[in-house]
Amino acid sequence: MSVSAQEVMALRQQTGASMMACKVALVEAGGDEEKAIDILMKKGEAKAAEKSERSANEGVVAIVTAEGKAAVVKVNCETDFVARNEEFIGFAKEIAQLALDKDADTAKAEGEEKIKPLFTKLGENISLSAVDVVEGPVVGSYVHTNNKIGVVTVLEGGTEEQARDVSMHVAAMNPAVVSPDEVTREAVDRQKAIWVYQLKEEGKPEEIMEKIMMGKEKKFREEYALVTQPFVKDSDKTVGQYLGEAKIMQFVRIAV
Repeated sequence: MSVSAQEVMALRQQTGASMMACKVALVEAGGDEEKAIDILMKKGEAKAAEKSERSANEGVVAIVTAEGKAAVVKVNCETDFVARNEEFIGFAKEIAQLALDKDADTAKAEGEEKIKPLFTKLGENISLSAVDVVEGPVVGSYVHTNNKIGVVTVLEGGTEEQARDVSMHVAAMNPAVVSPDEVTREAVDRQKAIWVYQLKEEGKPEEIMEKIMMGKEKKFREEYALVTQPFVKDSDKTVGQYLGEAKIMQFVRIAV
């Protein structure tokens, strides 16, 4: 049978295979595009391997939750066009559900197999770059509307709504640690070197520099710690004040 140039081009756009390979596959499939994709997939392992060498800096984050448990998945691709593809987004959610139902290792192993057809169908390098399962007394999550940032927060006490609110805050403000005392000495020392230089440039006398740096260190630690950041939904409160008696046990932030 004969196939049109438009049919061949449409298949090429979906699979990334050569025009000749697409034409042969369509003829072999009797013009059925889905069967032609299957034929190309069977013959296309080298094509998929070639795609895997290309950088994949776009993608999505998916989170699925159940009571006291959340699965977080990041899947990378090459372009934002594919990152907005419903099948691609659905794949990320499917792997997250697998991780929630089973475990992270099983989901990753099964995901690596399920990802192979997407190489050819979507025409890009696709990689399953993160699979994590988080558990705790109270779990809340947030995925930004562009699917590029996902956060899970675990609380001791409090409510799922509070955990979700804190996750939203973490997505926006990207804190480094939970509390100020968790900011590393190395991070502080790097800043101190900058502060000393700046204070000397400003002509501050040596005898007051240490006191000034103590204040700068306190502020630096508070700015990078979740509980002491101004809460994004009410800047008159810190996150810690918003939570009251509830304690943050853990937060996981994944971004593309």
